[in-house]
Amino acid sequence: MSVRAKDRLGGRAAVVGIGATDFSKDSGRSELRLAVEAVRAALDDAGLTPADVDGLVTFTMDTSPEITVAQAAGIGELSFFSRVHYGGGAACATVQQAALAVATGVAEVVVCYRAFNERSGRRFGAGVRHREPSAEGAALGWTLPFGLLTPASWVAMAAQRYLHTYGLTPEAFGHVAVVDRKYAATNPAAYFHGRPITLAEHAASRWIVEPLRLLDCCQETDGGQALVVTSVERARDLPKPPAVIVAAAQGAGRAQEQMTSFYGTDLTGLPEMGVVARQLWRTSRLGPGDIDVGILYDHFTPFVLMQLEEFGFCAAGEAAGFVAEERLPLNTHGGQLGEAYLHGMNGIAEAVRQLRGTAVNQIAGTEHVLVTAGTGVPTSGLVLGTGG
Repeated sequence: MSVRAKDRLGGRAAVVGIGATDFSKDSGRSELRLAVEAVRAALDDAGLTPADVDGLVTFTMDTSPEITVAQAAGIGELSFFSRVHYGGGAACATVQQAALAVATGVAEVVVCYRAFNERSGRRFGAGVRHREPSAEGAALGWTLPFGLLTPASWVAMAAQRYLHTYGLTPEAFGHVAVVDRKYAATNPAAYFHGRPITLAEHAASRWIVEPLRLLDCCQETDGGQALVVTSVERARDLPKPPAVIVAAAQGAGRAQEQMTSFYGTDLTGLPEMGVVARQLWRTSRLGPGDIDVGILYDHFTPFVLMQLEEFGFCAAGEAAGFVAEERLPLNTHGGQLGEAYLHGMNGIAEAVRQLRGTAVNQIAGTEHVLVTAGTGVPTSGLVLGTGG
């Protein structure tokens, strides 16, 4: 897809299967086993077998190589395998790459997966402890010596500027946490099932890096999630209603860095998501008013507000009120704040359930769902639809 023209991918592929492990803080099994469990569950959900799969896509950060997952899951020959960089920014791009392979005939059935022990194993929230010299890591040399060592500290810089620019207080971020936890409370798969929160509880949670509190930060989770993508034509013969990929996009802003783009002209927005938004709206020929549910990447609450503004759901600085009024059903599975942190892959699964009409917190009449991937990094997004 060009940043200047509508692409021809929309409507040619669909997500036809979703599968996940349990979401926990100590899985007690290897990341490879988590990946295979999720892949097999997604294939069962799609009504397909490992023998049907000829493509696999995952994240560069995943520790389970495609050929190893294929061997362990009983998948045979592969004609397509790929990985997407930039952490959580890769989530929707895995589906985009799968759709590209299907649409061009490079593969017929592609499984996207992500699995990690992010709580009991490597904890991303622990920050940077050692890094080999690289061009990619050079930008961190401008921040690490000054104590900006963790994702929360990097996001806090932009969050503080956002509050200052629009005359807001940290309570603005609390609305996102409250909505996410409201939906998680009624989702049996969510870690915070049965545990909603109030704005007062958000305000009482301890500081992590001002202006971010504990309840502004996503969970650390062990688990796996997989998605099956095939052609719209083949999807018609499968048992579950397909989630048609209406549009898919990746985006990186000018002079983009990973989480530390502090030298841009404006810290109150997310230029990379602006690129994605323009592409999704152009290709889908839809707009904010056509979206029934938003599944917005919520590793940190401030970036949910900025995403709503980049996509045009509301004006700059107005997203906190938009969320508080619940003008758009948001993260109906509980998000990464409430259900689980699976680098956004569980959010794509929730979008599929909403379109199938099987979500725990089902929004009646859902026809189009917007899904986004990680922010602050080069990112991606999807518009999924019923195809009706």
